[in-house]
Parts: sequence; structure tokens; C-alpha cells
Amino acid sequence: IQKCLDRRKPGETKYSTPRKEGDKVKIMSGVFEGKTTGTPISMVVVNTSQKSGDYSNIANVFRPGHADFTFDAKYGFRDYRGGGRSSGRETIGRVAAGAIASKILEELGISICTYTRSIGPVEIASFNKEEINQNAFYMPDAQAAAQAEEYLQEKMKELDSCGGIVECVITGMPVGVGEPVFDKLSANLGKAILSIGAVKGFEIGDGFAAAASAGSENNDDFYNDN
Repeated sequence: IQKCLDRRKPGETKYSTPRKEGDKVKIMSGVFEGKTTGTPISMVVVNTSQKSGDYSNIANVFRPGHADFTFDAKYGFRDYRGGGRSSGRETIGRVAAGAIASKILEELGISICTYTRSIGPVEIASFNKEEINQNAFYMPDAQAAAQAEEYLQEKMKELDSCGGIVECVITGMPVGVGEPVFDKLSANLGKAILSIGAVKGFEIGDGFAAAASAGSENNDDFYNDN
């Protein structure tokens, strides 16, 4: 769990938010002598670095692209000390729970490989799984990572930022997971990913690109192993 949280926590590189947060997890219940007990697993991560004064300069300013205005318009007030429920810090619960979920999936023969496909206009041209954890951007292409670094340095000089695309490859999935209508696997994945504040697009397979190609190019052919 801690290994996953360390990947998520801010302040690890100069290209993410400069806040330094320890993000040390403590398991409160549900685990005994290295084994789960069957009861809910409760974890807590204390934010030891947050200082309300750090946000005093935005107390009277709505941040562009943030949920500040929406919260104020809906509820008549907002917690400007980091954003409250609209803070990106809420993803820490997803990561902690996801670390446990991934162990369960491994027992079922399901593996997940996630990496950065692109940052701004820079997109990977090759794939080396070993390279993913060797650069600050989790890109499987060392050359693309170097280009992304140059691009981000330019944006930082301009006091600007940029977005990117994260790709997730899931292997070993059994046939028929999910329900027929509203709880299709793709529907639940879409809801989960799009519920992350900064995410503005979601696709499966060729996704949007498939809309510009012939249907025959997007068929999954049936075949026999022998």
C-alpha cells in the first residue's frame, strides 16, 4: 500500500505540485498478523504538511478550472484550504484501496499495467515496461520522457501547465464481467475514471479514433488456438 501511495504523493518531482506530504498509511482494522480478517479494512493517512495559511492568497479568488466556483454557487460557501471534497487529495483513498484490490486481482490472474502515454504534444513511440518506473513521468519510452521534460520546462517558464493521457492495459480478464445495461464493465470503468477531478476524457481500445475508421477495422475476430 505504501509503495503505491509513494507513487501518488505530491512533491516527488519538480513537475508536480510542490507541496511535501509524507502520506504514511496506518492500517486501523481488518488485518491481523499479516492476514485479512474478513472485516472491513480501515486505513488512515494523516496530512501532516497542510497549513491553512498557505491558501490565504486564494481565499477571495476562484481558481480557473477548479471546483471553487461550483462549490460556492451550490452550497453558498467553500473550503478554500485546499478545496475540501474537491481536492485532488481525495484520490489517496482510491490508491490505498486499489493497492489491496490489485492483490486480489493477481490471485485471479488479472494484471494491470498503467503508464503515461502522452504529456502535452509528446507521445510515446516505443514501449519498454522496465522504463516506466525509471523516469519522473512514468513513460515507457525514455526518449519521449526526455522530450516531455523539455516541454514541461518551457511551460513552467511560461507559468503554464499542460495535460496528458494515461493508458491502462488489463490482461487476464474473464469473459462476461459486468451487468447487461447500466453496470457494464465499460460503464463502471468510465464512471470511476471520470469521477477523478482532472479527467475530461475516457476511451476503451481505439475509442474516439475508431469513430473515424471503417467498422471492419474495429472487429474482434474469432479464432481457434490450433
